[in-house]
Amino acid sequence: MPFAQSHYPFSTKDEVFDKTFPANFIAEGLDQTRGWFYTLMVISTAIRGCAPFKNLIVNGIVLAADGTKMSKSKKNFPDPVLIAETFGADACRLYLVSAPVVRAEPMKFKEEGVKGIVRDVFLPWFNAYRFLIQNITRWEKTTQKNFVFDPNMKAQIFSDKDANIMDKWIITTNQHLIKSVRHEMDNYRLYAVVRKILKFLEELTNWYVRLNRSRMKGEEGVEEQIRSLNTLFDVLLNTTVLMSCITPFLSEHIYENLRNGIDPQHTQYHAASIHFLQIPSY
Repeated sequence: MPFAQSHYPFSTKDEVFDKTFPANFIAEGLDQTRGWFYTLMVISTAIRGCAPFKNLIVNGIVLAADGTKMSKSKKNFPDPVLIAETFGADACRLYLVSAPVVRAEPMKFKEEGVKGIVRDVFLPWFNAYRFLIQNITRWEKTTQKNFVFDPNMKAQIFSDKDANIMDKWIITTNQHLIKSVRHEMDNYRLYAVVRKILKFLEELTNWYVRLNRSRMKGEEGVEEQIRSLNTLFDVLLNTTVLMSCITPFLSEHIYENLRNGIDPQHTQYHAASIHFLQIPSY
């Protein structure tokens, strides 16, 4: 790739080959730096006089917990099927994506690390979602209305000088997160994406939700309740969409319920699956 897959220059004409050359990115393990990477660069330099790719993604080597190379004969690694069944495929994906291995550095795979993702990321994230749904249900029982997410409410919040400062803070923080994630993804720095998302989830669960429980429960009036719920819905939806490419199953599970509170006319937020939505813009 990109020469071998099209058998260039023997079976493909230049005008056809140029449509996919150079490749947007190539990806391979660190152990191929002096093999496949080097050979591809030599061929491209000789035939085309330039690099065959725009971006190069190199992953490090995943080692056993004791730092030795994983071996089928030694069986010095946990059963990947058992890991997925115990903690979920999403937890394993997020653990690997947030590890040094995505920066072309070696990593020691530990079952405790996958378990830590569930404890430190998934549980707070899911608890924030569950708290939102519980209080939306409480609001619907109080008002006898169906909750519908209003994407324009955040503009109203910022135009009101007396609006709750925490709403403004978490919306601003979320918009900054979207901007940062888009920038890092454009530059193929996936490891930086995960770190930023995890930091935001910590701020959302440990600060915004914790300090606005009374508002979301309706203890400070219906207007404050709907504003805080709409704010939490907005930032949780945006964050879930951002996470969907890394944790596809949990993101889809959360979105399937959030979608019930989204007007189908808002096609930016309403789709048959979260994976049909565009990454949000800031």
